[in-house]
Amino acid sequence: MKDFKRYLITAALPYANGPVHIGHLAGVYLPADIYVRYLRARKRDVKFVSGSDEHGVPITIRAMKENITPQEVVDKYHAIIRSSLEQMGVSFDIYSRTSNPIHHKTSQDFFTTLYDKGLFEEKESEQYYDEKAKTFLADRYIIGTCPVCGNPNAYGDQCERCGSSLSPEMLINPRSALSDATPLKKKTKHWYFPLQHYEAWLKQWILEDHKEWKNNVYGQCKSWLDNGLQSRAMTRDSNWGIKVPLPDAEGKVLYVWFDAPIGYISATKELTDNWKDYWQSEDSKLIHFIGKDNIVFHCIIFPAMLHAHGEFVVPDNVPANEFLNIEGDKVSTSRNWAVWVNEYLEDFKDCEDVLRYVLCSNAPETKDNDFTWKDFQEKNNSELASIFGNFVNRTFVLMHKLCNGKVPKLHEDVMDDIDRALIADIKSAKTKVENALEEFRFREALFEVIDLSRKGNKYMQEKEPWKKKIDNGELTVDRKLVDNCLHLCLQLTANLTILINPFLPFTAKKMLHMMKVVDKMLEWENSGSIKLLSVGYSLRSPEILFRKIEDKEIQMQVEKLKNGLVQAENTASNAKSETQRAESVEPSALSLKPTIQYDDFAKLDLRVGKILSAEKVEKADKLLKLEIDLGFEKRTIVSGIALHFKPEDIVGKQVVVVANLAPRKMRGIESNGMILMAENAAGKLIFVNPDEDTDAGSGVS
Repeated sequence: MKDFKRYLITAALPYANGPVHIGHLAGVYLPADIYVRYLRARKRDVKFVSGSDEHGVPITIRAMKENITPQEVVDKYHAIIRSSLEQMGVSFDIYSRTSNPIHHKTSQDFFTTLYDKGLFEEKESEQYYDEKAKTFLADRYIIGTCPVCGNPNAYGDQCERCGSSLSPEMLINPRSALSDATPLKKKTKHWYFPLQHYEAWLKQWILEDHKEWKNNVYGQCKSWLDNGLQSRAMTRDSNWGIKVPLPDAEGKVLYVWFDAPIGYISATKELTDNWKDYWQSEDSKLIHFIGKDNIVFHCIIFPAMLHAHGEFVVPDNVPANEFLNIEGDKVSTSRNWAVWVNEYLEDFKDCEDVLRYVLCSNAPETKDNDFTWKDFQEKNNSELASIFGNFVNRTFVLMHKLCNGKVPKLHEDVMDDIDRALIADIKSAKTKVENALEEFRFREALFEVIDLSRKGNKYMQEKEPWKKKIDNGELTVDRKLVDNCLHLCLQLTANLTILINPFLPFTAKKMLHMMKVVDKMLEWENSGSIKLLSVGYSLRSPEILFRKIEDKEIQMQVEKLKNGLVQAENTASNAKSETQRAESVEPSALSLKPTIQYDDFAKLDLRVGKILSAEKVEKADKLLKLEIDLGFEKRTIVSGIALHFKPEDIVGKQVVVVANLAPRKMRGIESNGMILMAENAAGKLIFVNPDEDTDAGSGVS
């Protein structure tokens, strides 16, 4: 096996279009962090990088749904994701973002290098175009009726109700998500990366040189390679993303899966001036931690890009995990069937390590696995609290009770086979955990740590240091037996601290505090020793490492999960009903308001006004504060149109204003009037305004 001088560990860049859930933790960030903490304990030169992926269609779709800009979307979720991972103890050296200027430049430089080498193919193809919005449409921007289940709001690539994979051509009555217009086919030019040119190299590099890769990774790569590779477009038509650095590429951005993995490079650049040591030196080991849905990008497309560029190392391993289901069902963000990390941190204070333990012990390393709240409770109460925590607590309680709070002496003259067996277990645990971690078998490694604490409990039960005997007519303990038992239990506790640290860092920190030792003890070379705590050294009183989790807490989480699903389904159902109603009801069938007399209508003073300024009302998603010029005066009007119009898009528009409406306070702002709006069949508001430019203040009759 090659000896590497340094390690570069990457964790998949999460899309900044929503929070992270426990599936992300179990699949990517937790195993990556465990491995990095282990490498650091081995005193390896290691950098751990990741960041938010802030480009691509999911970002713009989220922006449309929330009626905010893509930049506002990524700013919001980047902060939430970064905070969640940090609070869970994921110890990145840097967590960057692809909106940073350094990333834009790094990606454009990478593209330019490949372009200057003549490696791209320029091709024209027909893609869907929105004539009204004057833009090409990604599949996700095309909505229509699903031909499988009848969902009227299926996307052009997938129906989120029935899960069917679709194409825009399959949709019934397709329409643009931007304007409701029917999309048309139009020619556009893009730059394609010819993956087939690297097929032979990929087959040698993966299928021959990396047979040690996990079966799920190796098998998926082999399937792709056996089916043959084709050219893949590395640019898109969009106004959100990294601009293609070519003079004839107006309105083109880099494909998100071209720029996203380059985010690992730009983050390393941002982290250290010595970034080339990690990316361009043959004695640097690159490892990608990802989920199985990203295997093709990290094992075929990105390595081919790196190889074509010629200056970068390619990954030595890509230990991808499978998926984590929740309560027997697949995680679905659209159905809100997920356990969000930021919400978990709110609900379970100081229980970060409990979630780390449960997700690692049940990690989907070789197949999809299931998370249930009952299992979460069981693993905490019966394993963490009753085995690991119980052993540490009993050791410290008895040490304070029987040894005056100090590390007792080890009397070798009375050691027996039970003592020697425990010492052997301590030494062998280091090797077992180390071997498992080196091969990315994190579940197995964690089991060995917990099993060592289980052996500690068994040893204590066999030794019974609390048991008293009669000596000269008095009840007393066997001093040497007590000393040996608690000395070895304390040395075992110190070893457990080192071994558990990659998995449960917050717990390890508590144990260091109890033993009054510094972080240096966590260095891996110290594990396996029974001389970690000096004889006579005073230790602190025990802390409870893991509290019991009650039934009511678990029931609350189960109900929360179910309620979230119901709310999501109701929202989807309401959207479907509104769409069906809009499509099926003819205007003549719409019910009218009660009849009024002409004199009632004549009381309205309708005037033409011009919007001078518009801004969002704080803490009110639907309200805009408008300044309207009525010719004879300027008015402030608060209007509930924020979900339909951006403030900057309506400044200068003429509107019809009900000028004699009594003032009304809305969100603390006095609104003096109302603007007239119409609603189309799809529920979108439209301004009622003059066909021709009219003087502000003109009457409407």
